[in-house]
Amino acid sequence: MAIHSLSASLPTLTSDYRLQPFSAPISVSTLKGRNSQCRVKCISFVKKSEENVARRYANYQSTIWHFEYIQSLQSNYLGERYARQVDTLKDKVRVMLDQETDKLSQLELIDILQRLGLSYHFEEEIQSILKGLHGNNISQTWKSRDLYATALEFRLLRQHGYFVPQETFNVFKDETGNFKKDTSEDTLGMLLLYEASYYLTKSENILEEARDFTIKNLKKYVEENKDENEVSILVRHALELPLHWRVPRLESRWFINIYERSKDMNPILLELAKLDFNVVQSTHQQDLKHVSRWWSRSRLGEKLSFARDRLMESFLWTAGMAYEPQFGYFRRMTTKSFSLVTVIDDVYDIYGTLEELELFTDAVESWDMDAMDQLPYYMKICFLALHNSVNEMAFDVLKDQGLHIIKYLKKAWADLCKCYLQEAKWYHSGYTPRFEEYMENAWISIGGPIVLVNAYLFVSNPITQEALQFLEDHPNILRWPSMIVRLADDLGTSSDELERGDVPKSIQCYVYETGTSEDDAGKYIKFSMDETWKKMNEDYGNANCPLSGTFFRMAMNLARTAQCMYQHGDGHGVPDGETKDRVLSLLINPIPI
Repeated sequence: MAIHSLSASLPTLTSDYRLQPFSAPISVSTLKGRNSQCRVKCISFVKKSEENVARRYANYQSTIWHFEYIQSLQSNYLGERYARQVDTLKDKVRVMLDQETDKLSQLELIDILQRLGLSYHFEEEIQSILKGLHGNNISQTWKSRDLYATALEFRLLRQHGYFVPQETFNVFKDETGNFKKDTSEDTLGMLLLYEASYYLTKSENILEEARDFTIKNLKKYVEENKDENEVSILVRHALELPLHWRVPRLESRWFINIYERSKDMNPILLELAKLDFNVVQSTHQQDLKHVSRWWSRSRLGEKLSFARDRLMESFLWTAGMAYEPQFGYFRRMTTKSFSLVTVIDDVYDIYGTLEELELFTDAVESWDMDAMDQLPYYMKICFLALHNSVNEMAFDVLKDQGLHIIKYLKKAWADLCKCYLQEAKWYHSGYTPRFEEYMENAWISIGGPIVLVNAYLFVSNPITQEALQFLEDHPNILRWPSMIVRLADDLGTSSDELERGDVPKSIQCYVYETGTSEDDAGKYIKFSMDETWKKMNEDYGNANCPLSGTFFRMAMNLARTAQCMYQHGDGHGVPDGETKDRVLSLLINPIPI
């Protein structure tokens, strides 16, 4: 495979930035009355031949994670010594799983292992226990009228792809069809019912009622209990975001601290959780160093100064999708894709002229190196980095599995660029799409399908033509997580992007189409995310799907990571806020032992 190079003498794209004298900013509310957009821009004048080209500039913050810092990372937990300690502790936990016969205690142990981030070591044992519970579910009486036990079993079984009917909870309702008043007195049972309710699918009214009922009563509990006892901490944490929507790796880092203070703490589990976290973190640092060297060689962060340099944040996304050590190749390859998506997004959203963007889209669609001749120099380096990286990925699959996948990768990138181009055309024409029209394009332009195609290609062995064809047709397992990423992104970033003059996002499209307020539009976006989660829950474990349970978990984790990244604003674009703290806790600082 030929890997092309571009002269390192390409000029860095910096210049004299001036404020273009457009009219005053147009507020979101103005969109209700006319099909328009904001017109205040920062403009960069870059010399091209003998003419000045007016360009927007977003003034993105520089990266806070520099190459030298990343390469200097060291961990004391890398090596055979600690791996042997982990194996010894795993053997002790495996004995616990094998010898525990009490069904509720088995479920509690599985739940603790999951929340501590250890369950990937015991997948076979856990599946065996849950399969046995599900197979004998009708005859079980051990959990009868015990809300805590019933809700815990329901959540764990649904989480692992076993269907349990929502009618399981009818026993906790009175003759009027409402949940019994005394049910609210069992706080831990209420908490587990709340968590279980988020595994609902469309039209599961009992679980909808359970969620409303538990939210109301758990909020009341928090108001009446201001102390910092273990139950209060767990309830407040759950009300902020349910467990089903949380990033597993972040949840484990938080829960280890909580578990250490628990009166029921098992010292073997705690020791293993801390040690395993640090050992896995050491592998993440090796992955990170690898992609940091690739990013440095590409010179994209240096040459394309208008674009976001977000290598560390891109890696955080991949660790959120799959933190387990065996998925290092996925993290390395997909971090490259995340970084390229970020840069190319800024080319289309911020810097490129419409004529240039059309040329770039044609180049990606044709995948022809000769098409580079028509591109301006900043697009040449961008296209070449994309071309070389994708060809390298395809070459790895070809030599390892004998399968030629370049056409699938090319199509995924071409689809992304065509959706970027559509948004650029909307911007340049001053057009505000309807909400559904926007979403039909935006679930692809957010980059989710690219990332999920990577997730299949870089964790599957063997890769099958059936699955590749399935993914090429844009199935729901690509659509639903990508829609959540898009909606979460829009909630966290739309106000900043509107100020820059980007195409209106989902909130503004809904405001324009319906004439409602921005607050109501935001509520509708959250409602849409909730409805999309129901659809994704329904598709999980689809027997007719040629994709693995591992892929489905990674797809869900993409949605979870998006809700985390945009929970407090633009966690991908703004590097020194909540995202910085998460990087430090997950990737840099080990847990003290």
